[in-house]
Amino acid sequence: MNYDHIFDQAIDRLHEEGRYRVFIDILRNKGSFPNARCFAGHNGPKPVTVWCSNDYLAMGQHPKVIAAMEEALHDVGAGSGGTRNIGGNTHYHVELEAELADLHGKEAALLFTSGYVSNDATLSTLAKLLPGCVVFSDELNHASMIAGIRNSGCEKRVFRHNDLAHLEELLAAEDPACAKLIAFESVYSMDGDVAPIHAICDLAEKYNALTYIDEVHAVGMYGPRGGGISERDEAAHRIDIIEGTLGKAFGVMGGYIAADKRVVDCIRSYAPGFIFTTSLSPVLAAGVLAAVRHLKSSSEERDGQQAAAERLKAILAERGVPVMPSTTHIVPVMVGDPVRAKRIADVLLAEYGMYVQPINFPTVPRGTERLRFTPGPAHDEAMMIALGDALAEVFDRFQVETREAA
Repeated sequence: MNYDHIFDQAIDRLHEEGRYRVFIDILRNKGSFPNARCFAGHNGPKPVTVWCSNDYLAMGQHPKVIAAMEEALHDVGAGSGGTRNIGGNTHYHVELEAELADLHGKEAALLFTSGYVSNDATLSTLAKLLPGCVVFSDELNHASMIAGIRNSGCEKRVFRHNDLAHLEELLAAEDPACAKLIAFESVYSMDGDVAPIHAICDLAEKYNALTYIDEVHAVGMYGPRGGGISERDEAAHRIDIIEGTLGKAFGVMGGYIAADKRVVDCIRSYAPGFIFTTSLSPVLAAGVLAAVRHLKSSSEERDGQQAAAERLKAILAERGVPVMPSTTHIVPVMVGDPVRAKRIADVLLAEYGMYVQPINFPTVPRGTERLRFTPGPAHDEAMMIALGDALAEVFDRFQVETREAA
């Protein structure tokens, strides 16, 4: 058995398909986001504009967040001291969980080291605790949700994306007495479309199913206090478990769930992904705590993000760039070929100093490869016009199909 050959072949396949992932080497410039320094190449760092960061509201640069983290670092040091049970249950964790529970109008919340871990740990544990549980999963759910459902070992039914009729058909086919869980996302991050939350909750009530919503790409950005689409649509009280991230709109790191105290206590007590994982550094928890508190009372960042997204969509459409329909802050641009998407991204970085990552399979279906832009409150008009002009030129150069301006 030639192990090296097996590993080489696996990587070669990715290169042949044009979907080998390259991680850019950059440093952001504190206080001047979305500007950064790129270390790719041999001429030292050069300035670039970041267009694909999930630090959607630039809270990772906010003075309140930085000050809170510096204060915590000098107060308690760097690390948490281990798992929550061993030594890592700091006062920052307790305060943050209370703030997150309040954000979603729930009795309790629970912190994890990432949104992936919170999805995987919660879904795998929840479905195991429910006897004979069947999980109904949207076909476009994130890999972390899919992993959690798979790791639960329970039965799974996949419904077509946001297709209520198909979901009801699957629900109606199951034994009325069996435990059921509907798992879906509020904002699907590669398309920017939104789930019909109230309609899904109607079906959950009709068929006696629990509901689990991933609000990773919505918390902080929607709702009067940043509680996500479920808050904006006044549906949070109808959702049993709300999952979110602390690493996107809140600008730091971590994941969490918010639910009633029974559910949270069960996950806290049974989920290996929580029990046996070192807890978040108190420095990180302090930063997130400042971000959550700020965004509960400030809509300036949310309003700026929405305005930037709408403006960028208009600028791209005016230049015939094939921007995909989206009602959210996500601005996806269709390319339709993995190799071409990568080459376009490379040219934007090398020639224009604009950083965006190509999105390929398995993140999106084959043939729908795209560039995904996330303009925020710190992206100004001049930056957006420059991006629109660059995309129009590069798309023409690589003969990507464009559209006539409306």
